Amino acid sequence: MKILVCNDDGIHAAGLRALCSVLIESGHDIYVVAPDKERSASGHSLTLHRPLRVDIIPSDYFLGAKKIWTVDGTPADCVKIAINKILDFKPDWVISGINHGPNMGSDVLYSGTVSAAIEGAIYNIKSIALSVSEYKTKDFDEEASFVPEILNKLNSNQIKWTPKTIFNVNLPIIERSQVKGYAITSLGERMYKDTYEQRIDPRSKYYYWLSGDLLKTDEDPESDVRKVSENFISVTPISFDMTHSKLVTELKDKFNNI
Repeated sequence: MKILVCNDDGIHAAGLRALCSVLIESGHDIYVVAPDKERSASGHSLTLHRPLRVDIIPSDYFLGAKKIWTVDGTPADCVKIAINKILDFKPDWVISGINHGPNMGSDVLYSGTVSAAIEGAIYNIKSIALSVSEYKTKDFDEEASFVPEILNKLNSNQIKWTPKTIFNVNLPIIERSQVKGYAITSLGERMYKDTYEQRIDPRSKYYYWLSGDLLKTDEDPESDVRKVSENFISVTPISFDMTHSKLVTELKDKFNNI
């Protein structure tokens, strides 16, 4: 298959390298369009007020890749410009990752990794977002080894892909032999205590650095948060159609009569 690969940690990220390696070894044609530097937590932002610059990277940077480009924009920029300008074909899949940290629960709203996959789904392309359960910067080979099997399962004729939907996958950081299997999950809850640390720059001006501590995780036994903590690979279907359909029906019945 022809697969467009992107991420939000940038072209030099170990997770991206590991992902490309296993997909190439599995016989897929890999085309990489990734940010030129880290763009974590960029959400689904697009670059509108300046031009985008695209650079070609030698294909041996990821040995076996068909072509590689970097974009000085967001992950969503990368997928959008790849589909509309860079590539002369429509890829079979968009795969984003492997992210250097979890994307579970409300994390998906901020995630550049998830947003790149959603951008693929906007163009009616099957898409996967891949993340690991803890923050790490190297040695993704163990986690990446599951990707071909995950792709084969999701590409099976038995799995019906619903438009406007992506598959959000979180991989536990444990030895392969300890993984209990796959769990189809819902988005869980991860509550943070957000704090802004105030500092002073060399010119005596204040600046603020966002940080936060995880306060609460989901106890729902079917959530992505819970299943990953129990050593399952979590697969969560996510739709970018945010319409609250049930509430629409209720409002139609009641709103105009109030």
